[in-house]
Amino acid sequence: MAKTFEEIAKEHPCFALGQKSNKGRVHLPVSPGCNIGCRFCKRDFNDTEKRPGVASGIISPDEAIEAIRRAVSLSPDLTVVGVAGPGDTLATDFALETFRKVRDEFPAMIKCMSTNGLLLPQKADEIIDAGIDTLTVTVNAVDPEIQAKINEFIIYDGKKFEGVEAAQILIKNQLSGIEKVAAAGVTVKVNTVFIPEVNKEHIPTVAKTVAGRGATVYNIIPLIPQHQFSWCSAPSCADLSWARNECEKYIKVFRHCQRCRADAVGVPGGKDFSKEVYIKPVRLENTFSHG
Repeated sequence: MAKTFEEIAKEHPCFALGQKSNKGRVHLPVSPGCNIGCRFCKRDFNDTEKRPGVASGIISPDEAIEAIRRAVSLSPDLTVVGVAGPGDTLATDFALETFRKVRDEFPAMIKCMSTNGLLLPQKADEIIDAGIDTLTVTVNAVDPEIQAKINEFIIYDGKKFEGVEAAQILIKNQLSGIEKVAAAGVTVKVNTVFIPEVNKEHIPTVAKTVAGRGATVYNIIPLIPQHQFSWCSAPSCADLSWARNECEKYIKVFRHCQRCRADAVGVPGGKDFSKEVYIKPVRLENTFSHG
């Protein structure tokens, strides 16, 4: 049975809505592939950048369990096992396989997964069965015209869709998937990338919409101007404050996001133990998802 929001808020650094949490997480980079093309995504594997979608390499589900054992010995404040990429967690089966192993060996750990939501409706039962406690879905727009400016394409049912058609499929699946897992007791957080030139005025509508589908927490992530959105600006502090205040009319807003790597280990903002935990990557894949 999934943990309640109240239990999660005490132990999960990304759901602590008040003061910054002193709890930690281990991100397991087990998901190599992605099924959507976001215009803000820059694909990369390195040891230096601190942002979503970056990792040193990919590990297998079995190696992930070994990594958790090392992580817990190095950082006893770890309460969360998360998979946030570097590709989408539902585009391959590795994340769910990992979480089933975590459920069996580390039942007290909060199990947290991030996804773009494209495959959420068809994978919802597996997510629930794996005992996922918190699910983060990145929803950048609920208007297909706006979403089409953000997302270049999707790969769905073996076909490539582009433009508004792709946006309609993605949004429909995200919202129906959120509704399904939330109804089963999974705590849902929605991430929205704040792109001032594209979705600024639309963000409160996203917050209101996902709250209506069962999401509990909302997180606004400032754009990192790169890739096809290198021409865009990062939102100012005033922009972020305005958006958070508007969205808080509809849903709880998380304000301490550190934009973590897909292989981060430790308390956000504190010492990172990833180099000690991830001794060797299995393979490198040139794939990326913002999660």
